[in-house]
Amino acid sequence: MPSIQPVQIQDFEIGGDGPLVIIAGLCVIESEALLMETGAALVAACAQAGLPLVLKASFDKANRSRLDAFRGPGLEKGLAVLKRVKSALGVPVTTDVHAPDQAQAVAQVVDMLQVPAFLCRQTDLLVACAKTGLPVNVKKGQFMAPWDMGHVVNKLRASGCAQILLTDRGTSFGYNRLVSDLPGLAQMREMGVPVCFDATHSAQLPGASPAGTGGVPGAGPVLARAAVAAGVEALFLECHPRPALARSDSATAMALSKVPDLLVQLAAIDALVRER
Repeated sequence: MPSIQPVQIQDFEIGGDGPLVIIAGLCVIESEALLMETGAALVAACAQAGLPLVLKASFDKANRSRLDAFRGPGLEKGLAVLKRVKSALGVPVTTDVHAPDQAQAVAQVVDMLQVPAFLCRQTDLLVACAKTGLPVNVKKGQFMAPWDMGHVVNKLRASGCAQILLTDRGTSFGYNRLVSDLPGLAQMREMGVPVCFDATHSAQLPGASPAGTGGVPGAGPVLARAAVAAGVEALFLECHPRPALARSDSATAMALSKVPDLLVQLAAIDALVRER
């Protein structure tokens, strides 16, 4: 297997000799105060578990099920919120990029760009993200096999991006159902890149409720523990202080109060895997 090219985020690496990295936060920026509350709690929880944190929140959810669903504050206002929260908490941040012309503006604020799963094959978007010089995290499309992500990696590398993270968020299994392919995580790592597992999105039931996307309650932590045992370098969690009131992904967002205990468990599993 080729050696892993670590992703450098401020003073830590994803895929280096350090511990599991947590990428966590709100699905969408609902308000600056809520993101600050969530970020502060995650900073404390990750410090307690001894795990580095990248705070995540989207300024726009461009793929909502319904036309009238909440999408977020938009590019300009959303980036301003991320910049203030990043400065106040002293934590690196990441957010989704949906179009090539957003990449340079987003790169002025974040520490890593994120390409949504539905857009992972969009060549112009990948090239634009690569040209920013920042690390790029690409979520594997639910419709793609793990080995298909080799084309995504090649596009990024050919466009000048050497720091690539691939994230699995489940694979479509018929209508309204996702399954998680743990051996597939290792197959993506064979491309010489670190791999992240998105535990909360993998618990979704896409389009399975009258309101849009549903989910399997309690599945996120189970999947998280399994993925860390499988040896991923990073774990992605969407959480919320009050999940039932979340304006996006309320069915699968993890309660913020439950995150500290889960992170302690994950740190212990990660340490055991690294020891072995």
